[in-house]
Amino acid sequence: MTARRVVAFGGGHGLSASLRALRHCAPELDLDITAVVTVGDDGGSSGRLRAERGGLPPGDLRQALVALAGDHPATRRSAGLFQHRFAAVPTGGVPEESDPQRAAARADGLAGHAVGNLVLCGLMELLGDPVAALEHAGAMLGTVGRVLPMSRQPVGIEARVRGVDPAAPDEVCTVRGQHQVAVTTGRVESLRLTPAAPAACAEALAAIRAADWLIFGPGSWYTSVLPHLLVPQLADAIVSSSARRLVTLNLAAEKETLGLSVADHLAALRWYLPELKVDLVLADAKAVGDPEPVERAAESLGARLVLAPVAVTDGTPRHDPAALGAALVPVLGADR
Repeated sequence: MTARRVVAFGGGHGLSASLRALRHCAPELDLDITAVVTVGDDGGSSGRLRAERGGLPPGDLRQALVALAGDHPATRRSAGLFQHRFAAVPTGGVPEESDPQRAAARADGLAGHAVGNLVLCGLMELLGDPVAALEHAGAMLGTVGRVLPMSRQPVGIEARVRGVDPAAPDEVCTVRGQHQVAVTTGRVESLRLTPAAPAACAEALAAIRAADWLIFGPGSWYTSVLPHLLVPQLADAIVSSSARRLVTLNLAAEKETLGLSVADHLAALRWYLPELKVDLVLADAKAVGDPEPVERAAESLGARLVLAPVAVTDGTPRHDPAALGAALVPVLGADR
């Protein structure tokens, strides 16, 4: 049997959870995994490196690589090194800063940086191509799968947000930057990228064309999931692909999606890519509550809703990779 080719879209912790779940499926289903990662991060270590060095923000790419890292003790140790974040070294006479990241940077240039971010930044400068850099880093970590950026150029994320100022709840303003959109206290009404039509990564387009499954979510909806649908070449490839499509829903609203129901998350996919058709929507029954509105929203995309216990058992809104993987096995393994 030939391997099932799976392309997972996202960024940050949501994509990492999805990739770890796919790792659990991989031996049973013989999966060929490709992660396509957003490149809009402008906060924390990634934001500092992007501002100071140029190039792609490495943090979400690093998280995806670590999620796919091999199981050999040496590669696990390397994955731990990639995740290691330098602590600030106390120094005297440094002016106080209200922003902890800026304070750390003023006190110590390495403080707050993840080692893997620096490695990826160095590889991208050394090799001159982010895809080649990710291939090399993947070999260092023995990754079971491939990590690609959605574009070889970094993008900006902007949102029109209503009610940022509680004193003016009906006022709409533009919030710029992935970090600011992610933490906004208003309601996001529309989303766009700058530039509006970044060139898609050619290798990502090829992976989509060859895929058997395309997986969207979980993750921050406006800053990790939807940006892929705003890259015209990616959107065209997703719509025209013969692959089946799966959407994995979040377990709880985040700041950027406060006020959005579970069904609204699915409606947002159709709003930004009206031609999108989905085969299956996977969700946790406890997170969904009343399934009827979610079933209707799934049906509007052409999808069937599948409910499964995919959350960790401590009550926090996090996906359990083993439970999510167990739920994915019968879904991804089913014949057309």
